[in-house]
Amino acid sequence: MTAASQPQRRLFVTSDPHGHRSELAAGLREAGLIDAQDVWSGGADRLYVLGDLVDRGPDGIGVIDLVMGLQKQAEKDDGLVVALLGNHEMLALGMHRFATTDIEVGGRTRNFAINWLRNGGRSSDQDALTERHLGWLRGLPALALVGSHLLMHSDTLEYVEWGDSVDEINESVRDILAADDPQQWWDVWSRLTTRYVYNGEDGGYQATGMLERLGGDLLVHGHTIIGDLLDVAPAGVDRPLLYADDQVLAVDGGIYAGGPCLVVELPVDEEAVTRRPEPSARQELSGS
Repeated sequence: MTAASQPQRRLFVTSDPHGHRSELAAGLREAGLIDAQDVWSGGADRLYVLGDLVDRGPDGIGVIDLVMGLQKQAEKDDGLVVALLGNHEMLALGMHRFATTDIEVGGRTRNFAINWLRNGGRSSDQDALTERHLGWLRGLPALALVGSHLLMHSDTLEYVEWGDSVDEINESVRDILAADDPQQWWDVWSRLTTRYVYNGEDGGYQATGMLERLGGDLLVHGHTIIGDLLDVAPAGVDRPLLYADDQVLAVDGGIYAGGPCLVVELPVDEEAVTRRPEPSARQELSGS
């Protein structure tokens, strides 16, 4: 088979399944990436899951096992499955390792356990975590640059606090998770919870700066539900949102709040996105 006749290697992203294994599998099946037995059928295609596999939903470990299994299966077909580190992966790791350990934050004492409970932590997930799961979670990259697409979990600028390139940022976060400093782990979780930085009146400017610094022409993120960016109920969302001067693509449908599990092929078709005509000024917030 000549290079010209080889099938195109497609690129897909999805995000924030939050323990909803069956919905994630259905979305991947509809995209042609897995078969009826939930086995990889995407050939040489590439799939990036942009974080928050766990918490809120009924089967976070099932989601982890599905993605871990698909990674191995895809590799045999020259495909690729990658998961990025989300704030809920960091929260699950922190809960498992440090739980009620006191951490000083801004003159106040915090711990992972309280925030894990507040943000939809599931005891069933924690109880089922194995050393294999924990090692895999600790090794997840924070960012990926795939062609012209800069992929990340959170719609934030905080990533650049760890470095000036995708590789440097990933190495810095990996080093933190390889160490045993609860303060640094908390800092990673806290930074990954920030959001809305591309949603304000200067969102296009902020996106341009991030892309110029880290590479790519389109920033793709999960974390913040599309319905929140549009001020509509998640159930009313049926496609990704292109915003910030067409430089940012949001793909979190808000599955745990009744929205869809979006599996989006990149580059996006102009007819397959929602556009917001004017930005909505909003302060950067932290949380789920």
